[in-house]
Amino acid sequence: MENSAIYVRERGNLRRVSDIVLAQPKPVSSCRRTNPFVLRKENFIFTYNAEGSLRYTTKSLFDITLLFVADNIHHVDSLVGFPDQIGDRLFAAAEENRLFLNADISSKALQLFSDAYGEMVLGSLCLRNRFPLLHERMEEIKTFHSLKCLDLFGCRLGDDHEIFQHLTSSSSLASSLMQLSIGGNRLSDAGLQRFTAPIRMLRKGLDCLQLLDVSYNPISVRALRYITCFPKLENLDVSGTSLKLGTGLKTTIWELLGLIYSEKSLDSFDHSRCKTEGWAEQVVNQWETNNSQMPTPKKIDESRTSALHFFGRQKFVRDVLNAAPLVCESEEEAQRERLHFFRPAANSHIPEKQTPSTTNQQGKPSRHNIKNRQRQSERCDSSRQSPPTKRLPSSALTAEDLDLLNNY
Repeated sequence: MENSAIYVRERGNLRRVSDIVLAQPKPVSSCRRTNPFVLRKENFIFTYNAEGSLRYTTKSLFDITLLFVADNIHHVDSLVGFPDQIGDRLFAAAEENRLFLNADISSKALQLFSDAYGEMVLGSLCLRNRFPLLHERMEEIKTFHSLKCLDLFGCRLGDDHEIFQHLTSSSSLASSLMQLSIGGNRLSDAGLQRFTAPIRMLRKGLDCLQLLDVSYNPISVRALRYITCFPKLENLDVSGTSLKLGTGLKTTIWELLGLIYSEKSLDSFDHSRCKTEGWAEQVVNQWETNNSQMPTPKKIDESRTSALHFFGRQKFVRDVLNAAPLVCESEEEAQRERLHFFRPAANSHIPEKQTPSTTNQQGKPSRHNIKNRQRQSERCDSSRQSPPTKRLPSSALTAEDLDLLNNY
């Protein structure tokens, strides 16, 4: 089939397919070159009978076709409409051939499966303290647009990482992502403001987020107002930040977000609850295993060697791979600094210490805040049906937000 024309019969018509280069067949053995009548081993299954004699049976046409399509998955236009069972076996065949390790076709292949099968490909992704994996496979990770849980704790993102723009610009993630952990990333107030700016200004993105972990980031009370753009937020972790537990903090979070302080650590923030789950679970493990070792340096000319030493690229990659993950100093200290907040049930009693003693609101936020939260909740439910009809009024934006908007 090398260097030959390819014809496809489609709806009763025969047409020639151009500009398609099929995957090269596997190298043949020496006996096959000397004896052209030797059977192709990849199309047969070899077993032994009870007497110990070798026997072989032919593979089904479906299995042969499946392997052929898997080897040429980058030429497939769409898998939408194919049964889940076929998609699962096709994905497994491509994974077995390690096609997702090929940087040239892995992104397109994963996008193909994600468009057709959504969260079955990957519904939950845990990259906790795995910054090298996030850095090396950023394009492939962006194809998982049906995630419900995403853990980016300790990935050293900073304030301007491209993953933040992806989270707020993906329309699919806006309706699927429910749990997000971005703790331990050196995220400041300015970074959180930039991250939530598209949501607060354009009124779209992460509409159904229920759990947010921003612990162990240098954020202050000022950052809490940026989190009010998540209308369905039910659990918040601000442990290890500049926030100090007290009546003022409890009152501020209750009035802004409608959340109360939890005396006990919430199980929803347990790391074991977020795992990588889906067809691509082993693919993520293959990426990490493949990137765990530094590649063997190739011979390069003197000028390129000088450039690498000048910019320190080799040292940077080596330091990244050997970087220690962000951990708490001790379990006792981590337990003492836990600041978990949750949304109480509608019929539950709000403790008096959640509210300021100088007011007579009896644990209820102001009428203005209640109306704002109701409008945001209605927006989350109706965002899928119709786009917003108007932008936020200019009076709702602060001077800092307007300066940030002018920078885009």
